[in-house]
Amino acid sequence: MKAIIPVAGAGAKLRPHTYTQPKALIPIAGKTILSFIVDQLHEAGIHEFIFVVGYLGDKIQEYVLQTYPDLTCHFVQQTERRGTGHAVELTKTLIGNDEILVTLGDTICEYNLQEILSSPNNMIGVKKVDDPRSFGVAELDDDGFIEHVIEKPAIPKSNMALVGIYKIKDTEILFSCLEHLFIQHITSYGEYVLTDALDCMIRRGVKFKSFKVKNWFDCGKKETLLESNTTLLKKFGGFVDPNLQSENSIIIPPVSMGPGCRLKNSIIGPHVSVGANTSLEYSVVRDSIIGSYTNLFEVVLDNSLIGSDASVKGLSRTLNIGDNTELDFG
Repeated sequence: MKAIIPVAGAGAKLRPHTYTQPKALIPIAGKTILSFIVDQLHEAGIHEFIFVVGYLGDKIQEYVLQTYPDLTCHFVQQTERRGTGHAVELTKTLIGNDEILVTLGDTICEYNLQEILSSPNNMIGVKKVDDPRSFGVAELDDDGFIEHVIEKPAIPKSNMALVGIYKIKDTEILFSCLEHLFIQHITSYGEYVLTDALDCMIRRGVKFKSFKVKNWFDCGKKETLLESNTTLLKKFGGFVDPNLQSENSIIIPPVSMGPGCRLKNSIIGPHVSVGANTSLEYSVVRDSIIGSYTNLFEVVLDNSLIGSDASVKGLSRTLNIGDNTELDFG
């Protein structure tokens, strides 16, 4: 079993943060989005990973090689963003006829991965949503097998959204269907999407069984990223470095703080994630994500996303600040 993780997207909905770092490396609940995914797969016994990289791909590669030196990792360049189907097709020479697990690089889900890996079926993760028009959608029969999948339908016939996790045993047919899409120039919203290739496989008689995920943490935009940070901190609890320098300050859990941080006359929490070597003085922060090597002085922040190497001084309430930024509200 090999894992394919497409992480080539530009993360436009998370700008300005994704101007300087890939979406997959944005911190959440004390880890990066990518680490949540890789750790989950590795703990289930997967040791070989293929990362499809593009925008800021060198940062992805550097992070993975430093963080996971014991894993077998391959990096495939997707120089043009032509969709998830195109991303998977680029891995063909590395896959051969091996089984694969495809999980999108911004998809954090809770589900029984061991059960999925041991199943004899091809599997697709789904979750019921209120408005499925923004997602790939699966239509199921009474036994949970998938009859049809479609990308972002204007009039959905089902409210079962594809969460971005796919176990595929029939990889030869998958790559044949991907080739069919390219030859016939079959696209959805201008891209070659994996959903269309999976629907091609279903039409050719390949059976896919659905599985429902318990929780699906959306990390695609600021508001949902902060919500996911709160939920994950509540679920797993935070971690504060035992060597934290704290002077006349209060931490209201759950909070996650990286090494080398410093607090002075501040209140932090609940539901705050802070990167390494960040300093907070005379500040109050809650329900926020703060990057590494950032300095906050005399600020009040709520529901804010602050990048790395940033400096904020003076009073504020809600901010969305990218890396290498300096603000002074004095």
